[in-house]
Amino acid sequence: MKKHLVILAGIGLIASGGVQGCSENQPTSTQSPVAESSPATTGTTDTGTLEIRANGEDFVRQGFTSKDGWKISFENVYTTLSDITAYQTEPPYDPQKDKDLRAKQQVRLDKPQTVDLAMGDEKAEPVLVGEVSAPAGRYNALSWRMVKPAEGPAKGYPLLLRGKATKDGKTVDFTLRIDQEMAFSCGDFVGDDRKGILKPGDRADLEATFHFDHLFGDADTPMTDDLNRKALGFEPLAAIAQNGKLDVDMSALKQQLSPEDFKKLEAILPSLGHVGEGHCKETLTQA
Repeated sequence: MKKHLVILAGIGLIASGGVQGCSENQPTSTQSPVAESSPATTGTTDTGTLEIRANGEDFVRQGFTSKDGWKISFENVYTTLSDITAYQTEPPYDPQKDKDLRAKQQVRLDKPQTVDLAMGDEKAEPVLVGEVSAPAGRYNALSWRMVKPAEGPAKGYPLLLRGKATKDGKTVDFTLRIDQEMAFSCGDFVGDDRKGILKPGDRADLEATFHFDHLFGDADTPMTDDLNRKALGFEPLAAIAQNGKLDVDMSALKQQLSPEDFKKLEAILPSLGHVGEGHCKETLTQA
């Protein structure tokens, strides 16, 4: 899969141990916050620094072609993340089988943050969301919520996509405003590199990953692949554009898309969240 980019600002992090649980303005700061953890809550001096990162696929920054032949580029892909929590779980949490995760340790970002997944170029690494002094061990689970921000460029929308699509000499400038809140509870990161293994005095990272090819499909993937068979594509959106422009929220999409296409869109949204290629348990929380 391809990679993403994010910028976040001004967050705090909390570390704790012995718990159970699961679960058209740019951001102005690119500084990564650093939080303190208390020995009284971690219960150990064997600590390191755990980095939390957010990532999407490269085509959000670089542009790509949808399954139905629309060349898409993004100006902004805003999402607002809340309650991002990394866990050491035992036994390892499997979101496709387990009802709950059992955490020996956890660290959490304690403030909602709006991020722009479309910022950066093809060489950009996943941007640091925050870092915290955390008990050493293997962090093998991650959870977060996508919530409605109270302010900022995506106010009121957990997910806002703005960009341009072209095909056969036609251009559509689009803004998709998704007001559905979602929660993701994920297991171990799946990818080329191992993540979350924190040694005393060392650094490790975890990643929240977003797969927007699930929404639009990918011309570079066989059309018979599940990805493309389940994806909405861009053609249904282009069909409801007026004078080359489309600015819609979920209510407008429900009214203007066919019932079949809107149902497909609703089914896709909870599948956006991953940890690398690792799957998550998804919950729609509030319309």
